[in-house]
Parts: sequence; C-alpha cells; structure tokens
Amino acid sequence: MPELKASQLVKSAAKTVAGSKTKHVTVGATAVGLALAAVVVASAGPWDASGQRKAEAHRAASQEAAGGADHGRRSPGAPSAAPSAPAVLAAPGASVPGPTERALADVLDPLLKDAALGSHRTAAVVDAVTGKRLYGKSAGDTLTPASTTKLATAVAALSAAGPDHRIATRTALEKDAKELVLIGGGDPTLTARAKNPYDAASLRTLADATAAALKKSGTTEVTLSYDTSLYSGPTTHPIGPNENLAQVTALMADEARLDDSNSGPAGRAADPAASAARKFADLLRDRGVRTKGDPGPGKASGQAEDVAKVESPPLSALVERMLTHSDNDIAEALARQTAIAADESHSFDGAGRAVDKQLDKLRLPLSGAHFADGSGLDRADKISADLLTGLLAKAADPAHPELRSVLTGLPVAGFTGTLTNRYEDPADASGTGLVRAKTGTLTGVNTLAGTVVDADGRLLVFAFMTEGAPGPQAAQAGLDRLASSVANCGCR
Repeated sequence: MPELKASQLVKSAAKTVAGSKTKHVTVGATAVGLALAAVVVASAGPWDASGQRKAEAHRAASQEAAGGADHGRRSPGAPSAAPSAPAVLAAPGASVPGPTERALADVLDPLLKDAALGSHRTAAVVDAVTGKRLYGKSAGDTLTPASTTKLATAVAALSAAGPDHRIATRTALEKDAKELVLIGGGDPTLTARAKNPYDAASLRTLADATAAALKKSGTTEVTLSYDTSLYSGPTTHPIGPNENLAQVTALMADEARLDDSNSGPAGRAADPAASAARKFADLLRDRGVRTKGDPGPGKASGQAEDVAKVESPPLSALVERMLTHSDNDIAEALARQTAIAADESHSFDGAGRAVDKQLDKLRLPLSGAHFADGSGLDRADKISADLLTGLLAKAADPAHPELRSVLTGLPVAGFTGTLTNRYEDPADASGTGLVRAKTGTLTGVNTLAGTVVDADGRLLVFAFMTEGAPGPQAAQAGLDRLASSVANCGCR
C-alpha cells in the first residue's frame, strides 16, 4: 500500500463519513478521530522511529478511559481494543512546505470581509513548526475572547501545577470532639453518582474508606462538618447566578448539578458545599456511621488526623474534558489550581494574576491581555489572536510535552464537543474531521481558535475573533468557513 500524507489519510476518512447521512456513527467518528489523534500526537513529540509517540501508541491501543477526554472511549466492561497497527503517519512539519503569506491572504481576506462577522474582526494563522505568523489582521488587538479564554487557563494550569497533578478531597477527624471534616480541594468533578463515566474521584469511595477507618477505631457516630477554606473571595461569578456555572467553591459534587447531566447548562445547588456534605452524610449512614444533625461549615485544625482521601483524574484529563465540552466549572477550578501553584490568592483576582504570571514565563504575547476569570464568561477578559495562536503553538512545541492535552482536548469539527453540530453547511463541510478548535460564544462575540493540517500536511494553528456580529449562527458559519479554508489550502 503506498504511503499516504497525513492530510490525505485524514481527509479520506472525513470524506467517507461526511458523505453518509449518518456521519456521526461510532465507526466513522472513530476513524477520523484516530487519524486526527495521530497527527496531534506527532506534533507534540517526542517520536519513535515510526513517527508515533511511544506513550501515545500504547495509550491508543488500550483505549484508556482517562485519555482523549470525551472524544469517544471504551465503556467499562467492553471488549479490549485490538492490537494497534503499525504507525502510518509521519510527524507533520518540516518535511512538507508551508503556505505562503500571499497565497493564504488571497484565500482568507475575502472571507474575513463577510458582514456576518460583525464590526470588528481579527485573525492570525501561524506555522506550528517554525512559529512564524503566516497571516494576520489586527492580530495584536485584544477582544473579548469568550470561552477561548479556556486555552489560556489550560496552558497556565498545566505549566504551573503539571499535567500529572491530581486534586484531593479528604476527610480528617478531630478526635476529641469526634468531629469529621470533609475537606474540599477544589475538584468540581468529584461525583456522588453510582455511575461514574469519567473515572472521577468518587464520594462513595471516600465514604467507603472513611467509614471503614472510623469503625476500625470503634467510632460509629460523628459530627460532620465541611471545609471550603482553600478558596478565598466571592464564590459567585461576576455574571451572577447562572446555569452555565455553579458557585465557585472548593467543595462540590457533580458540579452541583441538580439533574443527571454531565455538561451544558443545568440548574445548580444554591450551596454546592452543603449539598455535597449532605450527600456524604447519607453515604456514611448507609455504611454504618451516623452523623449528628445536619453538616455545617467548619475548618480542620492542625491537630485533625487524616482519615481518607480520593483524587481527581490528572490535570491533563481535566483539561481535555474542559476544552471538549467548554466546561466552565472545571475552568474556574483550574484557574484556582494555577493560583495555588503560583502562590497567589485563591480568588478570581488571584487566579487572573496567576494565569498572567504563568503565560509571561512562557514568553507569550500578553500586551493588552486581561484575565478576569478562568472560563471566559466575564466580558472583562481580553485576549488577542496573537496570544491565542501563541498558546496553541506552544502546546504543539515538542519542547513542551506537558501542554499536549491542550491539543488533544480540542473538539473535532462535526464530531465532538462544542463542534458536534457545526460544519454541516456544505460551504463549511470541507473542514469536517480536519479542524480541531475551541469555540467561544457570548452575545455579539464569536471566536474560534485551534489547529489544522493543511492540504500539504503542514500543521497550522489559527485564531479568528469577532465582535458585533448581527447574529450568532451566521457568525459561527463564517468562522467555520475560515478554518475550513485553512485546512484545505495548499496556498503556495
């Protein structure tokens, strides 16, 4: 079989699936997803002789539940994956030519003039291999980025705390008072549900271990309190109570959702910490440990003895899930983890300073940038197209493998996360399966920033930002068309 370029293999899979009326079937999505994953892995390095990162080859073969967050994973109890085939994709980059600035401008300039994109639009396209900007329109101007802010949050958290960092939720016992303290560490993915599809830390597992330890010491009744002192400042986001985000607190279960959803808007508990503590009390009672009265707020003293703990998935997995589904609760938690690692106050303000500090260490273009939150819900956030492409290029740099999950977490056009239902218009569909990008949407604000491998196999990163668009759907279609044009452009 003749060797294919990365772009040829990916496009072949995308074309096959896009041509079907049921393009979202599992087999089709997996084919494109695996091809794209191989491209992203190759861009992230280091590689073995076949062009595939060794650790990723093993991970792809095993379909480990914690990897490639929410891009389609093997469910518990499903048959093991077949052994992986030999790698067929070489690392994109230096072996193929990049587009020229003039040719890229000829393609993108007319599209960027679309009135549907609003009164103010900026753009940047960068060669991921060289870091050279190949296209720019007001790329240094800062606009409201909406949820593309999460790219900055992800890079900052991964560089400050590390991709392997896990967030612990603990119990500790004040022995003299027989007071058990449930101590929040800032993990919004902690779950109280019996079904745990994300391998999250489980409040049930914590109750198992806590009850066993208490009963072993002869304790079957305690006073339960909960400790949220890790965070400081307001718990309410500046936009106020909103179904897109729970109160920002160090202790919650299932993002304080009042339904069984795992992503998207949902009603939230008014006091997430108290709600989690009540669920924990019920779980302890089911395991033979009674609690006196209702749980109340408290703080573990220096004399409290550790009883048990559970830990979140690694930060890399949380970043993937955050980016794929644009999860605001995880975003605010990761901003706080950045503040903790950077020794800033554990508040909205401190988190913003910490993100800025970490990105400055990476020598990213921060002129005019401002981080009011970690999620992008705050219109006071300001980011440039230059910064967005700089974040993505840094994540693709083999010198920064700790940032790899920024790329692997990006939604796949037409298949996963916030891009699942986009790229359906025939004018945009050529980007299906090829574009991986983070979306951003507020009223009058639309952004798209991500990666593509162009027609010649060159890895490019892009950012398109708009303000003042007359309607969201037309603006999104315009952004999708820009990204699709980059993906299908040899432009030489």
